[in-house]
Amino acid sequence: MSILKRFKDIMSSNINALLDKAEDPAKMVDQYLRDLQDDLGKVKAETAAVMAAEKRAEREAKENSEEIAKMESYAEKALLAGNEEDAKAFLAKKAALVKKQETLDEALKVASENASQMRQMHDKLEKDINELKERKEAIKAKMQVAKTKKRVSEIGSSYKDAESSLAAFDRMEEKANQMLDEANAMAELNAGSNKKDDTESLMDKYDEGKAATDAAVESDLAALKAKLGME
Repeated sequence: MSILKRFKDIMSSNINALLDKAEDPAKMVDQYLRDLQDDLGKVKAETAAVMAAEKRAEREAKENSEEIAKMESYAEKALLAGNEEDAKAFLAKKAALVKKQETLDEALKVASENASQMRQMHDKLEKDINELKERKEAIKAKMQVAKTKKRVSEIGSSYKDAESSLAAFDRMEEKANQMLDEANAMAELNAGSNKKDDTESLMDKYDEGKAATDAAVESDLAALKAKLGME
């Protein structure tokens, strides 16, 4: 889309209507803002140029008007001095300037209209940009809420299908608990069958290996006491 066509669309369109027609308003806001910011820079440059042309046309018309008044003044002075031919020369110059003034005034009118249109376009662009910036976050928030609501509806519609799967998981969990209880019971029974009775524990005290160990310990203890002078 050319900048001139966008200018026409911007000047004739309603931004709310454009957003209502968009499939994804949030994305359109971002894109529209980028386009408008780019266009605004170009419009500023064009507006400045047109306004400069208006000022130039205004200055040229003013200077020519002042020159007309000057020729009128000199014609009067020439007549008062008795120089009619000189007065005619000044009046002829004045007539040429008057004709030129018509052209300059028309140019000034066109330049003023152009400047007015460019300023109007510039102000419209700035207004649209500010409006979009203010509404941007609200639009995106609404879009997110709409997407979330749609997702929730989709999940809700498929929940009934998931209920049978959940029931299957319940049965699997129940079976796993039963297997764990059986394994714990088996472990408890095995632990009981491997436990030594009191007699077997008492017999360990009299095993030769333990008696020899006890004798060695007593011998080392006696030697340590003798070294420390504790006997």
